[in-house]
Amino acid sequence: MVFSSSLFLLYFLPAFLLLYFIVPRIAKNYVALIASIFFYAWGAPDFIFIVLGSIFIDFYLVKGLYVSSGNKKRWLTGASIALNIGMLLYFKYANFFVENLDWVFQQFGKEPVAWTHVALPIGISFFTFQKMTYAVDVYRGVHPPLRRVSDLALYILMFPQLIAGPIVRFNEIAEQLVDRRSNENVDNRLTGFFRFAVGLGRKVMIANPLGAFADSVFAADPTQLSSVTLWIGILAYAFQIYYDFAGYSDMAIGLGRMIGFDFPENFNNPYISQNISEFWRRWHMTLGRWMRDYLYIPLGGNRVTPVRMYFNLWLVFLISGLWHGAAWNFVVWGAFHGFFLVADRLFLLKFYKAIGKFPSVIITFVITLVGWVLFRAESMGQVGHYVAGMFSFRGGETLFVNKAVWMTMIFAALFAAVAYWPKAEKWQVKLYGKKQSFSTILLMTIASVVLFIISLSAITSSGFNPFIYFRF
Repeated sequence: MVFSSSLFLLYFLPAFLLLYFIVPRIAKNYVALIASIFFYAWGAPDFIFIVLGSIFIDFYLVKGLYVSSGNKKRWLTGASIALNIGMLLYFKYANFFVENLDWVFQQFGKEPVAWTHVALPIGISFFTFQKMTYAVDVYRGVHPPLRRVSDLALYILMFPQLIAGPIVRFNEIAEQLVDRRSNENVDNRLTGFFRFAVGLGRKVMIANPLGAFADSVFAADPTQLSSVTLWIGILAYAFQIYYDFAGYSDMAIGLGRMIGFDFPENFNNPYISQNISEFWRRWHMTLGRWMRDYLYIPLGGNRVTPVRMYFNLWLVFLISGLWHGAAWNFVVWGAFHGFFLVADRLFLLKFYKAIGKFPSVIITFVITLVGWVLFRAESMGQVGHYVAGMFSFRGGETLFVNKAVWMTMIFAALFAAVAYWPKAEKWQVKLYGKKQSFSTILLMTIASVVLFIISLSAITSSGFNPFIYFRF
């Protein structure tokens, strides 16, 4: 079940909100947990008991490490981390490992490994990272563990951010899991609904139309397409993945606010970045911060020699690429971004400063587009042909781009670039904030209803409604 579906919008969400708002405070967490279990089980009934079982084990491992010390504390922390990394490795990467092992065997004329394909649990990349923050934050003494296993289950399975984040660290939400009275008010519910409607509109009215065109380009033979078509195709995909993922994050943040939770921001106008380092401070921000605090800094961060620091930085993004998907193009995509992060520190930041803001934004955006080819392509062979075709500036077959796609592309570009002007970015921050005047909330509510109705109409009239990060 995804947010941009009639099932969710017309049945699940109204029923959940109605029940959540009418039950007494003591029962709200249980209502949210039952709804979240149902939400997950609807899409992955075979895995819900595995996820619940791992949560139960984690609860008692972390409870044990909290009252332990020395080696026992470290062993219990390691056991919790091993459990979650083990789940991720098996369910997400076992097939990838076997496929590559079979390829090696084939080179030596050996028989392939007898293997049953492992299905991928929905959202495993996100909830395993959150489960690890629970153990690590308690181990570091950032926050004591939760007293009830049901509260931990709610933290991990909470449906607004279960499928695609934001990645919410335990210490960011621990207090809200047990007491949300300061956040439960009409203003938060209305501004939360506005944020949800904006995200839904971004997903349905921008990402979906552009995604349909991008799919048609990537389904064609890149060696036969003109350079112009290839550029338009990757531009369409770049805006699709941004408005799809950022729209989903908006919906998650909005839903969380409606029921009293403060989820962290996940996107901040990434396509106005002046370098790749800035891009990763604006794109999927909760993943970037997770990688920094739970991987890069433990590896030594900036406290090591320059060579080791550059290697650690590159390694973190290699792992980040693999986290996104079990395929070599994702690994190369991570290495590609890691290379430019290192290059930024070595010389590119000085170069960008010398040429000014606008040229820097354009160059960074082109680098990002090349990276998106790696992310979207089905094989490394397709990547090579696609990128070569982009920069050969050749003629060839041109796919028809209808007026609706052109108009959507223009609006997507404008909305993505508007924050290039600092005043616009400040206005955006204020618009998404909690504190609003009565007249502003009234206008936001009217806009929310209009956006919701238009988006719902678009969903019911179109059969194309993919969600890119659903498979992660």
